[in-house]
Amino acid sequence: MSPARKPTIVLVGHGMVGQRFLERLADLGVTRTARVVVLGEEPRQAYDRVHLTSCFTGATPEDLSLVPDGFMATHGIEARTGDPVTAIDRAARTVTTASGLVVAYDTLVLATGSYAFVPPVPGRDADGCFVYRTVEDVRAISERAGTVRAGVVVGGGLLGLEAAGALTGLGLETHVVEFAPRLMAVQVDEGGGAALRRAVEGLGVVVHTGVGGQEITTDAAGAVTGIALSDGSSVAAGLVVFSAGVRPRDALAREAGLDVGERGGIVVDGRCRTSDPAVYAIGECARAADGVVYGLVAPGYEMAGTAAAHLAGTLGAAAETAPFTGADTSTKLKLLGVDVASFGDAHGRADGCLDVVYADSRAGIYRKLVVGADGTLLGGVLVGDAESYGMLRPLTGSVPPAAPEQLVLPAGLAPAGALGPSALPDEAVVCSCHNVTKGTIRAAVTDGGCASVAEVKGCTRAGTGCGSCVKVLGQLVNEELAAAGVAVDSGLCGCFAQTRQELYEVVRALRITTFRTLLDGYGRPEARGGEGCEVCKPVVASVLASLAPVIGADGYVLDGEQAALQDTNDHFLANMQRNGSYSIVPRVPGGEITPEKLIVIGEVARDFGLYTKITGGQRIDMFGARVDQLPRIWARLVAAGFESGHAYGKALRTVKSCVGSTWCRFGVQDSVRMAIDLELRYRGLRSPHKLKSAVSGCARECAEAMGKDFGVIATANGWNLYVGGNGGATPRHADLLAQDLSDAELVRLIDRFLMFYVRTADRLERTSVWLERMGLDHVRDVVVHDSLGICGELESLMAAHVAGYRDEWAATLDDPERLRRFVSFVNAPDTPDPTVAFTPERDQIRPDLTVLAPEVTG
Repeated sequence: MSPARKPTIVLVGHGMVGQRFLERLADLGVTRTARVVVLGEEPRQAYDRVHLTSCFTGATPEDLSLVPDGFMATHGIEARTGDPVTAIDRAARTVTTASGLVVAYDTLVLATGSYAFVPPVPGRDADGCFVYRTVEDVRAISERAGTVRAGVVVGGGLLGLEAAGALTGLGLETHVVEFAPRLMAVQVDEGGGAALRRAVEGLGVVVHTGVGGQEITTDAAGAVTGIALSDGSSVAAGLVVFSAGVRPRDALAREAGLDVGERGGIVVDGRCRTSDPAVYAIGECARAADGVVYGLVAPGYEMAGTAAAHLAGTLGAAAETAPFTGADTSTKLKLLGVDVASFGDAHGRADGCLDVVYADSRAGIYRKLVVGADGTLLGGVLVGDAESYGMLRPLTGSVPPAAPEQLVLPAGLAPAGALGPSALPDEAVVCSCHNVTKGTIRAAVTDGGCASVAEVKGCTRAGTGCGSCVKVLGQLVNEELAAAGVAVDSGLCGCFAQTRQELYEVVRALRITTFRTLLDGYGRPEARGGEGCEVCKPVVASVLASLAPVIGADGYVLDGEQAALQDTNDHFLANMQRNGSYSIVPRVPGGEITPEKLIVIGEVARDFGLYTKITGGQRIDMFGARVDQLPRIWARLVAAGFESGHAYGKALRTVKSCVGSTWCRFGVQDSVRMAIDLELRYRGLRSPHKLKSAVSGCARECAEAMGKDFGVIATANGWNLYVGGNGGATPRHADLLAQDLSDAELVRLIDRFLMFYVRTADRLERTSVWLERMGLDHVRDVVVHDSLGICGELESLMAAHVAGYRDEWAATLDDPERLRRFVSFVNAPDTPDPTVAFTPERDQIRPDLTVLAPEVTG
């Protein structure tokens, strides 16, 4: 090489890993001293393949682009798209592209990625068969989906379930065929797979496990008509997506005589060099020094960094990095709305390890931690609730500061303070995609001057990969800022810089009626055009529902866009129970019920074989209904005058009562009448958390009103109003807000109190926590004394709710389209779910569980 000539680095492949390699070269100054040429196969530069599914819901390739504007020009990088390399001449040190272009190199870097594996089944090339890897694949699938009714995804792993979610979103009856005995067999164990399957099937996807595809069937024109399975069954479908794993794209290397693993993958050493020192390989095309081909982006990023640093060193730059000898394969993602995560030794293969398990199939939660005999956290599986993934994964390999029996509990059940960012050591890797430690994040704030999560992302790249660490990242940044006396970002989530209260005001003032309008108009710039997240979607859904009468929106929660925003139980207007069955909870205002209505409940329970229970909320709950039975059961209940009890939603549940002055010799007011009036007034009110109430007819407090969100106790002079109480894991007695109120005064103050709470509470904040945060004196000043001058607004909002109320189940039964969602299997709507089984007990039924009962075991 002539001293006057810059060395030439040729990168083959411009995907996510290739772009990361270029960025690292630029960081190290290599682009100033070397000529860098990029040759890509796809017609566009690098884009975020991890979020490819968003293209099905409106995202554009430009939205997914990973190449900052002006990046190539700024760093003098020559980029060529749509012209794949077809040959490597190692002796001449040249590469040739499909167009005939020949480029000489001094150093060659292969980042050719992987290709989708298509099982060798007859008919796999038929019209209607697709793979799911690129933007072009998404466009082809979307176009085909508009002409068919059903689709099949072959493969139940990460990509397969993503593809299934896409087909479901496109309105297709969707089937998943997985040869392994469970979904995501690589990442989750048997218990996790069972919980995941139930959650996925609950969303209308038909799952076939333990079977493979035998043949793709076609019509006379060669178009797909379905798939025949190895168990003799078949599925009718007009579209098949193969997502049965990937294989390294190593053909170029093979043909060039480079060493390739027996099962594929270009063999590299710890510096990502191939058997030819002038050639490197990174990402999914490489077989790393530990003999593994990594199919995740985070290891690819590490390899890109290692190769760039080593290459920089050979060119005289001061760049040091540890060799790449293996990677963390931890994974967290949301598949079909279900949180799934695994980390470390998820399957417990280490000698002497123990499992600590929490499972609750009613809530769709399965959590397992694998610990060593000395208490070391070795790994885990989280399905349904992966809230603590960002804290648990960095602790892998150490003894956590809290007992595993506490750490395994899901959000809301774990003791307060069981684990937080402060528990992580500085060397803990918070962002595995970019190998960023807690210490690096802290230093970016304290030494680097970063004053927001966005600035820390830009400085360290933490949180810019898969995104699973963003919550912990935010907590760490806010802790450091708070310690330095700097105001912190109090936004609802990564999508909205506003708090829940601020979003409520935006929706109310501007009469915004859709989540899309709110996100695109008021979301953070980087979130606009996206899909939102699991935090903001149910929050906005609740806000829209509570303000529906005022803003002119349809308050029905399962129509259009609203349906996709709801929490799990709202999807079928019923609470899912332990074995996948559902409960039916009709409203019984004040606990008062006629014999005729009691008989109806008894007949319904008898005819449908349901378990019956009188609850602490003075209602009769019925358990054990299949999803397809819900409309028939509710049709009979609605005909008898019952309404939804909203046991499934964040809304008013019950207003309990004693028998009061009508029957009790101690009663001083008619507590039953008041309880009925209050329950009928506030029924259906969507709020940040569930609401419970009670009315006691005298100071003996038989209705336990002081343990409710708002409780009423009769006095000789009227009613005393108590607020902010609750039972549960952290019980709190309610505080006296006002006393000796008339009926009208009582209702007016409750109207104000509830709407002030709905307007100002945080996400999932009970009235007890809200009251302690706001202060009783402040709430009294606002609600009783109108210190802010908003009581007129609060009363108007409640009046609009009362006037606009309609029973959700009655509205559902009146619309055939709405009833279509209530099936166990979308392809066989009249077929009951065979996995929902029961066993007799005490002359009733109980679930015959196939998933572990909710318990902690060691």
